[in-house]
Amino acid sequence: MFIIVGPTLAGIGALVPLTMFGVGDIDALLLVGCAAAGALAALPVSYYIATKVGALMGPKTSAQH
Repeated sequence: MFIIVGPTLAGIGALVPLTMFGVGDIDALLLVGCAAAGALAALPVSYYIATKVGALMGPKTSAQH
């Protein structure tokens, strides 16, 4: 799940300083920091989504007994 959620939240994090300061006045360190914070926030979010998807798939049953 992190393959999908990580870049999504990192991109959202990168958009925050771009919308606040504009493209011409942005500090590169702030942009990288916000993108890293978004990627770091994606770790627990992707784990939460993966547990919910795993619960929806149900318990694994074996055909052989």
